[in-house]
Amino acid sequence: MTNRVQRPHEEAEFEFILARADVPVLAYFYGVWPKAAAACKEMDALVREVADVYQGRLIVVRADIARCPGPVRRYGVTGAPSFVLIDRGEARAAGSGPMSMTALQEFLDAHL
Repeated sequence: MTNRVQRPHEEAEFEFILARADVPVLAYFYGVWPKAAAACKEMDALVREVADVYQGRLIVVRADIARCPGPVRRYGVTGAPSFVLIDRGEARAAGSGPMSMTALQEFLDAHL
């Protein structure tokens, strides 16, 4: 599997990805503090798999909550891991907490 997950290092890079997207964007917000790190680490493999399965239908962006405070506020992210499906800059759907692959696919399929 090729890693198709975009990993912006700063907020401006996140915004650039959103502005250039011609398909919806799944923004996966993660955290590195101890309580979030374990749950986020579990989700990383699933997020990579989703990027491969949904290639061409969406762009997956893995964003550090601390490095992207503007989008965190704009999309109402309150914890990690969190997911926001963004289409043309607007949140279409959001979810938080660890999910199974099945639950993540159901989340996406319901909103794509």
